[in-house]
Amino acid sequence: MEGNQGKLYLCATPIGNLEDITMRVLRILKEADIIAAEDTRNSIRLLNHFDIRTPMTSYHEYNKIDKAYTLIEEMKKGKNVALITDAGTPAISDPGEDLVRLCYENGIEVTSLPGACACVTALTLSGLPTRRFCFEAFLPSDKKEKQAILEELKNETRTIVLYEAPHRLLRTLGELLEVLGDRRVTICRELTKKHETAFGTTLSAAIAHYTKEEPKGECVLVLEGRSRRQMKEEEQAAWNEISIQEHMQQYLDSGLDKKEAMKRVAKDRGVGKRDIYQALLELKND
Repeated sequence: MEGNQGKLYLCATPIGNLEDITMRVLRILKEADIIAAEDTRNSIRLLNHFDIRTPMTSYHEYNKIDKAYTLIEEMKKGKNVALITDAGTPAISDPGEDLVRLCYENGIEVTSLPGACACVTALTLSGLPTRRFCFEAFLPSDKKEKQAILEELKNETRTIVLYEAPHRLLRTLGELLEVLGDRRVTICRELTKKHETAFGTTLSAAIAHYTKEEPKGECVLVLEGRSRRQMKEEEQAAWNEISIQEHMQQYLDSGLDKKEAMKRVAKDRGVGKRDIYQALLELKND
């Protein structure tokens, strides 16, 4: 740790099992001048377990801006700061993102030390597609904002990862079912701990299960995205609710010539252009 200015180290800590911490993170936590922790009462147990005596200060949602500038001033004086969250990787669904942004704005170097992250752990455990995914963390508490996000997720084709507290799980499952329809979901609990579970089910079956059995432990929901095939079938079904003549007229009114309009209509309805031509010819003859 050299240089005139200090540096911010984003240190991933275990999400459950204390063995899930890297040797590099342990070294940095010992060598840093300050550890900025989301909850010092929680983090002291981790630090004591590994015999780390570095001074701690609190950095959380309610002091994230003012404290960020205080930490930046310390780093400008040459001190190195290690940022840790209660569990997992800092700046993921965490006020650490604001500290990182402000560090860059003030010319402070930042580096991230990889490690545990509940989002990725649950995704790999889910049995659902992992190549493409989106992460929404906790849904907003504001009803209008939540509804807007759910409507966005309705047509999301990537696997969706959400966080949820046990006392809100049943309500959230109901909201997801209402807006997104019934889908496969894996509900991960107690990740990396002794009673870790990955419950692969559907939204409707999960609601039935947790109506009878009270959920416990922080949850990560991994939800399958909407299939492109399903979207295409629904689009075609919507077009089939109007006549071919009306469908054609929409494209003709938009300025397309008859040939291009027929091509678009055929594509919308999932049929060949010849089928559209034949249907229009029969309607004309009638």
